[in-house]
Amino acid sequence: MPQARPPELLLIGASRGLGHAMAAEFLKKGWNVVGTVRAGTTRTMLHDLADAYQGRVEIEILDICAPDQLAALRTRLAGRVFEMLFVNAGVTNDPTETIAEVTTEEFVRVMVTNALSPMRVIEALQDLVPATGLVGVMSSGQGSVANNTNGMREVYRGSKAALNMFMRSFASRHADSARAMVVMAPGWVRTDMGGPDARLSIDDSVPFLVEVLLSQRGKPGLAYLDYLGRTVPW
Repeated sequence: MPQARPPELLLIGASRGLGHAMAAEFLKKGWNVVGTVRAGTTRTMLHDLADAYQGRVEIEILDICAPDQLAALRTRLAGRVFEMLFVNAGVTNDPTETIAEVTTEEFVRVMVTNALSPMRVIEALQDLVPATGLVGVMSSGQGSVANNTNGMREVYRGSKAALNMFMRSFASRHADSARAMVVMAPGWVRTDMGGPDARLSIDDSVPFLVEVLLSQRGKPGLAYLDYLGRTVPW
Protein backbone atom coordinates (compact mmCIF):
# COMPACT_ATOMS: atom_id res chain seq x y z
CA MET A 1 0.00 0.00 0.00
CA PRO A 2 1.51 3.39 -0.97
CA GLN A 3 2.59 5.62 1.89
CA ALA A 4 0.39 8.65 2.53
CA ARG A 5 1.80 11.95 1.32
CA PRO A 6 2.99 14.19 4.18
CA PRO A 7 0.94 17.37 4.56
CA GLU A 8 2.62 20.45 3.09
CA LEU A 9 2.94 23.98 4.44
CA LEU A 10 3.51 26.98 2.19
CA LEU A 11 5.23 29.46 4.50
CA ILE A 12 5.84 32.99 3.25
CA GLY A 13 8.78 34.59 5.04
CA ALA A 14 10.70 31.65 6.48
CA SER A 15 14.34 32.69 6.45
CA ARG A 16 14.70 33.65 10.13
CA GLY A 17 12.91 34.52 13.34
CA LEU A 18 9.34 33.33 13.75
CA GLY A 19 9.13 32.03 10.19
CA HIS A 20 12.18 29.81 10.52
CA ALA A 21 11.00 28.56 13.90
CA MET A 22 7.58 27.72 12.46
CA ALA A 23 9.19 25.79 9.62
CA ALA A 24 11.30 23.81 12.09
CA GLU A 25 8.28 23.01 14.26
CA PHE A 26 6.17 21.80 11.35
CA LEU A 27 9.05 19.64 10.13
CA LYS A 28 9.28 18.03 13.57
CA LYS A 29 5.58 17.21 13.27
CA GLY A 30 6.05 15.39 9.97
CA TRP A 31 5.04 18.14 7.58
CA ASN A 32 6.95 19.14 4.46
CA VAL A 33 7.65 22.84 4.03
CA VAL A 34 7.91 25.16 1.05
CA GLY A 35 9.37 28.36 2.47
CA THR A 36 10.22 31.67 0.85
CA VAL A 37 13.24 33.91 1.17
CA ARG A 38 14.00 37.15 -0.60
CA ALA A 39 16.14 37.34 -3.72
CA GLY A 40 19.83 37.90 -3.10
CA THR A 41 19.76 35.82 0.07
CA THR A 42 22.80 33.57 0.02
CA ARG A 43 22.42 31.42 3.11
CA THR A 44 19.69 31.47 5.75
CA MET A 45 18.52 29.37 8.67
CA LEU A 46 15.96 27.88 6.27
CA HIS A 47 18.82 26.55 4.16
CA ASP A 48 20.18 24.86 7.29
CA LEU A 49 16.78 23.21 7.79
CA ALA A 50 16.82 22.03 4.19
CA ASP A 51 20.17 20.35 4.84
CA ALA A 52 18.92 18.75 8.05
CA TYR A 53 15.65 17.52 6.54
CA GLN A 54 16.76 16.25 3.16
CA GLY A 55 13.98 16.24 0.58
CA ARG A 56 11.41 17.82 2.89
CA VAL A 57 12.17 21.53 2.49
CA GLU A 58 11.85 23.53 -0.73
CA ILE A 59 13.10 27.10 -0.89
CA GLU A 60 11.39 29.62 -3.15
CA ILE A 61 12.24 33.25 -3.89
CA LEU A 62 9.70 35.96 -3.06
CA ASP A 63 9.67 39.59 -2.03
CA ILE A 64 6.02 40.03 -1.06
CA CYS A 65 6.14 43.66 -2.18
CA ALA A 66 7.09 42.65 -5.74
CA PRO A 67 3.95 41.65 -7.70
CA ASP A 68 5.98 40.18 -10.55
CA GLN A 69 7.76 37.82 -8.14
CA LEU A 70 4.42 36.79 -6.65
CA ALA A 71 2.99 36.05 -10.11
CA ALA A 72 6.07 33.99 -10.95
CA LEU A 73 5.77 32.01 -7.70
CA ARG A 74 2.10 31.30 -8.42
CA THR A 75 3.07 29.95 -11.83
CA ARG A 76 5.80 27.75 -10.37
CA LEU A 77 3.40 26.30 -7.79
CA ALA A 78 0.57 25.60 -10.24
CA GLY A 79 -1.02 22.24 -9.56
CA ARG A 80 0.37 21.95 -6.03
CA VAL A 81 -1.82 21.37 -2.97
CA PHE A 82 -0.93 22.86 0.42
CA GLU A 83 -2.79 21.93 3.57
CA MET A 84 -1.77 25.27 5.01
CA LEU A 85 -0.77 28.67 3.63
CA PHE A 86 0.72 31.01 6.22
CA VAL A 87 2.04 34.51 5.52
CA ASN A 88 4.63 35.59 8.07
CA ALA A 89 6.48 38.45 6.37
CA GLY A 90 6.38 41.95 7.87
CA VAL A 91 8.35 44.98 9.06
CA THR A 92 8.30 47.46 11.91
CA ASN A 93 9.39 51.06 12.35
CA ASP A 94 10.50 53.41 15.13
CA PRO A 95 8.05 52.52 17.94
CA THR A 96 8.09 56.06 19.33
CA GLU A 97 7.14 57.68 16.03
CA THR A 98 3.58 59.01 16.10
CA ILE A 99 1.24 59.37 13.15
CA ALA A 100 1.94 63.11 13.36
CA GLU A 101 5.66 62.54 12.88
CA VAL A 102 5.97 59.67 10.39
CA THR A 103 6.96 60.57 6.85
CA THR A 104 4.69 59.60 4.02
CA GLU A 105 7.39 57.33 2.63
CA GLU A 106 7.79 55.45 5.93
CA PHE A 107 4.04 55.16 6.39
CA VAL A 108 3.63 53.71 2.92
CA ARG A 109 6.54 51.27 3.45
CA VAL A 110 5.01 49.83 6.61
CA MET A 111 1.45 49.71 5.31
CA VAL A 112 2.36 48.15 1.98
CA THR A 113 4.59 45.51 3.59
CA ASN A 114 2.35 44.65 6.54
CA ALA A 115 -1.17 45.02 5.12
CA LEU A 116 -1.38 45.24 1.33
CA SER A 117 1.32 42.75 0.35
CA PRO A 118 0.30 39.88 2.68
CA MET A 119 -3.24 40.11 1.33
CA ARG A 120 -1.98 40.10 -2.24
CA VAL A 121 -0.12 36.89 -1.40
CA ILE A 122 -3.26 35.33 0.08
CA GLU A 123 -5.38 36.38 -2.89
CA ALA A 124 -2.83 34.95 -5.34
CA LEU A 125 -2.15 31.64 -3.57
CA GLN A 126 -5.32 30.78 -1.63
CA ASP A 127 -6.66 28.54 -4.39
CA LEU A 128 -3.77 26.14 -3.71
CA VAL A 129 -5.35 25.37 -0.31
CA PRO A 130 -8.16 22.77 -0.31
CA ALA A 131 -11.45 23.00 1.57
CA THR A 132 -9.94 21.03 4.44
CA GLY A 133 -6.97 23.39 4.74
CA LEU A 134 -6.10 26.62 6.54
CA VAL A 135 -5.12 30.11 5.39
CA GLY A 136 -3.34 32.17 8.02
CA VAL A 137 -1.43 35.40 8.46
CA MET A 138 0.87 36.72 11.16
CA SER A 139 -0.72 39.75 12.73
CA SER A 140 -0.11 41.04 16.25
CA GLY A 141 -1.98 41.69 19.44
CA GLN A 142 -1.13 45.31 18.69
CA GLY A 143 -3.53 45.12 15.77
CA SER A 144 -6.41 44.98 18.23
CA VAL A 145 -8.28 48.28 18.30
CA ALA A 146 -10.06 47.32 21.53
CA ASN A 147 -6.81 46.55 23.34
CA ASN A 148 -5.01 49.76 22.38
CA THR A 149 -5.07 51.61 25.68
CA ASN A 150 -1.53 53.01 25.78
CA GLY A 151 -0.68 54.11 22.24
CA MET A 152 2.93 53.60 21.10
CA ARG A 153 3.91 51.84 17.88
CA GLU A 154 1.18 53.78 16.16
CA VAL A 155 2.12 53.08 12.56
CA TYR A 156 2.83 49.41 13.21
CA ARG A 157 -0.45 49.05 15.12
CA GLY A 158 -2.30 50.70 12.27
CA SER A 159 -0.75 48.38 9.69
CA LYS A 160 -1.75 45.27 11.65
CA ALA A 161 -5.25 46.61 12.30
CA ALA A 162 -5.54 47.17 8.55
CA LEU A 163 -4.34 43.62 7.90
CA ASN A 164 -6.97 42.31 10.32
CA MET A 165 -9.69 44.29 8.54
CA PHE A 166 -8.61 43.04 5.13
CA MET A 167 -8.70 39.46 6.42
CA ARG A 168 -12.24 40.09 7.72
CA SER A 169 -13.17 41.26 4.24
CA PHE A 170 -11.50 38.24 2.65
CA ALA A 171 -13.35 35.92 5.02
CA SER A 172 -16.64 37.64 4.25
CA ARG A 173 -16.10 37.17 0.52
CA HIS A 174 -15.37 33.47 1.17
CA ALA A 175 -18.11 32.94 3.76
CA ASP A 176 -19.23 29.74 2.04
CA SER A 177 -15.74 28.22 2.24
CA ALA A 178 -15.06 25.30 4.56
CA ARG A 179 -11.47 26.42 5.05
CA ALA A 180 -10.18 27.64 8.38
CA MET A 181 -8.73 31.16 8.45
CA VAL A 182 -6.56 32.51 11.25
CA VAL A 183 -5.18 35.93 12.14
CA MET A 184 -2.39 35.07 14.56
CA ALA A 185 -0.95 37.13 17.42
CA PRO A 186 2.35 35.47 18.40
CA GLY A 187 2.99 37.55 21.51
CA TRP A 188 5.93 39.90 21.98
CA VAL A 189 8.84 37.67 20.99
CA ARG A 190 12.58 38.27 21.15
CA THR A 191 13.52 38.36 17.46
CA ASP A 192 15.32 40.91 15.28
CA MET A 193 11.94 42.58 14.83
CA GLY A 194 10.63 42.13 18.37
CA GLY A 195 13.85 43.37 19.96
CA PRO A 196 15.84 42.19 23.00
CA ASP A 197 13.33 43.44 25.59
CA ALA A 198 10.45 41.26 24.41
CA ARG A 199 8.75 39.12 27.04
CA LEU A 200 8.82 35.79 25.19
CA SER A 201 11.52 33.67 23.64
CA ILE A 202 10.82 31.97 20.33
CA ASP A 203 10.46 28.68 22.21
CA ASP A 204 7.88 30.28 24.50
CA SER A 205 5.72 31.18 21.50
CA VAL A 206 6.18 29.17 18.33
CA PRO A 207 5.53 25.58 19.48
CA PHE A 208 2.23 26.72 21.01
CA LEU A 209 1.41 28.88 18.00
CA VAL A 210 1.85 25.88 15.70
CA GLU A 211 -0.40 23.77 17.92
CA VAL A 212 -3.08 26.47 17.73
CA LEU A 213 -2.90 26.50 13.93
CA LEU A 214 -3.14 22.72 13.76
CA SER A 215 -6.12 22.74 16.14
CA GLN A 216 -7.99 25.20 13.92
CA ARG A 217 -7.99 22.91 10.90
CA GLY A 218 -11.50 21.78 10.08
CA LYS A 219 -13.05 24.87 11.72
CA PRO A 220 -14.55 27.07 8.98
CA GLY A 221 -14.43 30.84 9.25
CA LEU A 222 -12.00 33.43 10.60
CA ALA A 223 -10.50 33.52 14.11
CA TYR A 224 -8.18 36.12 15.68
CA LEU A 225 -6.11 34.13 18.17
CA ASP A 226 -2.98 34.46 20.24
CA TYR A 227 -0.24 31.85 20.58
CA LEU A 228 -2.11 30.15 23.45
CA GLY A 229 -5.33 29.87 21.46
CA ARG A 230 -7.09 32.71 23.24
CA THR A 231 -9.42 34.93 21.19
CA VAL A 232 -8.08 38.44 20.71
CA PRO A 233 -10.69 41.23 20.55
CA TRP A 234 -10.80 42.96 17.19
